[in-house]
Parts: sequence; C-alpha cells; structure tokens
Amino acid sequence: MLKTRSGVAKRLKVTGSGKIILGKACKRHLLSNKSKKAKGRNKYGLEVSASETKRILRQIPHAL
Repeated sequence: MLKTRSGVAKRLKVTGSGKIILGKACKRHLLSNKSKKAKGRNKYGLEVSASETKRILRQIPHAL
C-alpha cells in the first residue's frame, strides 16, 4: 500500500483538472506594513510547473 506524505498533502491543493496549487509566502503576519497590492498579488497561490507536478504527485498518490 502506498502512503501519502502528510506534510506535502497539507501544503498544497489539487484542482479538478489536476493542477497543483501552492500557497505563497508573506501572507501570515506583519501585514499592516505591506501594501494592498502586495497582499492582493498573494491572494490565490501559485501553480506548480509540470516537472515539479510529477515529483509531487508521487508523494501524494491518492490525490487524483
């Protein structure tokens, strides 16, 4: 039986089409001195590249 790497599973989300979304950094604390534009750019996360996707999907075999 294949086990999921739980640390990886907690840090990303797999979309319906199979893309992997990671949360961006710099959105946890000290937000009062960051501009609204900087916080807005950070809103949705980052799509992982195709080469990284293959590597990550091996660590979360039950995601799809």
